[in-house]
Amino acid sequence: MKRIEYQWKLREVMAAAGMFSTTKLVPLLAERGVHLSTSQVYRLAAEKPERMNMQALIALLDIFDCTFEELAPRVVSENAGAATGTMDLGVERGSTAADQLRASGLRPRRAQIPPHG
Repeated sequence: MKRIEYQWKLREVMAAAGMFSTTKLVPLLAERGVHLSTSQVYRLAAEKPERMNMQALIALLDIFDCTFEELAPRVVSENAGAATGTMDLGVERGSTAADQLRASGLRPRRAQIPPHG
């Protein structure tokens, strides 16, 4: 049985754009008519959404100038899964978006604190 899933890569897309804080995303979404709280934006970045407002999705694509395939690539599995009902989606079991981001090698720039003078 063919099963189609997707990976949610908002954290990776944000990091590639140099954005490492979800709070910076709130005003950018608001500029595009999408009003979400900081906790809603955090959940959007930290968790894989099962349902999503199309305006929010289009706003994210516009903010990061990316395609849907870059933000949420599909993953197709040809096997029916193990006897436990689990499937191999090419992502280590238990890995989070943060783990995947660390593995990608993208890192925020270290802050420069000027000396007191």
